[in-house]
Amino acid sequence: MSQPDFALRNNIRFKGGTPLVERWLLQQIFKAIGPAPLRFAFQDGEEMVPAGVAPVATVVIRDRRTLARMIVDPEIAFGEAFAGGRIEVEGDLARALEAVYESWPSGRANTSWYQRVTSSLMGWRQANSLHGSRQNVHCHYDLGNDFYKLWLDPQLVYTCAYYPSPSATLAEAQEAKLDYVCRKLQLQPGDRVIEAGCGWGALALHMARHYGVSVRAFNISHEQVLHARQRAADEGLSDKVEFVEDDWRNISGNADLFVSVGMLEHVAVADYARLGEVIHRSVGDSGRGLLHFIGRSYKGVFSRWIRKRIFPGAYAPTLGEAMNVLQPHRYAVTDFENLRPHYARTLEHWLERFEQSGEQVSAMYDPWFQRAWRLYLAGSIAAFRTGTLQLFQISFAGAKSRPTSWTRAPLYTDQGPAQRGLAWTHATS
Repeated sequence: MSQPDFALRNNIRFKGGTPLVERWLLQQIFKAIGPAPLRFAFQDGEEMVPAGVAPVATVVIRDRRTLARMIVDPEIAFGEAFAGGRIEVEGDLARALEAVYESWPSGRANTSWYQRVTSSLMGWRQANSLHGSRQNVHCHYDLGNDFYKLWLDPQLVYTCAYYPSPSATLAEAQEAKLDYVCRKLQLQPGDRVIEAGCGWGALALHMARHYGVSVRAFNISHEQVLHARQRAADEGLSDKVEFVEDDWRNISGNADLFVSVGMLEHVAVADYARLGEVIHRSVGDSGRGLLHFIGRSYKGVFSRWIRKRIFPGAYAPTLGEAMNVLQPHRYAVTDFENLRPHYARTLEHWLERFEQSGEQVSAMYDPWFQRAWRLYLAGSIAAFRTGTLQLFQISFAGAKSRPTSWTRAPLYTDQGPAQRGLAWTHATS
């Protein structure tokens, strides 16, 4: 197909005297990503844009080599070039990425043989074995608590918040999420809880403080565990909450409930049955629990650039894949919810706070790191806005478990735990 024919068929408009090589390279990019409403421009001002649309942003490319690499592997090449400053986006970065996700052929990336092969090799290198999981977690969660304090809420909750109203603040929404999880678990004073992947300890401490339960919380991030233990000591809850620096595969002891918020994404699909065995060993047929995780509506690989630079070893399962945790032990799903809009809003808050903390971030890390994390947060916003990613909450129970409520009414209350008379008076107070 000749260059004019391609431009006509794809409704592409050129401006200025863009050289033939650059025109051809840009055409291949639009072939790869679809007719996204974006303006692609070279540093000298020459540009290319689909006709008949109002571009939501301008993507400025600094050199021909970057342009050529984007044809072979758009996702990795764009991520590397953006982080390295060879690509700039003028306009709303999240909205620009959202436009790409919406226009991408079939709505999916990573479909070429090259992309599938590189994804498989990356998965092999980042395998979530006992040793590999520690390495993967260390690369992301042990960047320094001071970094996360800049843009997370005061309790350092690094998972999807729950917004009772769109106007809720990040801190309010994270507090609401913690209590929402507790209500879904139907916690009762005296319950024993095992938490797998506890982050900086916010949920475990909330459960003990407001519901009078005892918690054993497992995590392999050294910095997170140290922070959580210090919080427990400061709040006089060390006798109610034990933070264990160990892998989920080594969980031992019996409990009434099992909860995992934001950990399943770091478990290999091949190990889902093993996780189910750990849950059953912990709570048996009388227990109940909750899994909260990033997922997909269709099976596909997780972003290779995010796995390469931000979240090594990550994977977002489908509901069908996740059920391999529960089905072998005949756990019944008692409640299911998709909180996708809530995660998009959470990420919007995180990115806003990250941008506001730009000077502090740049003082801690180099410009490459700052741009990479900006892209990660903006790309995640776009993924949840467009439905590329979902946020699933699954409540489950064993055959011998008995519900404490006949309806879902207790889940939907405008009052916090203290107002409902559920605040637990600690023995040391």
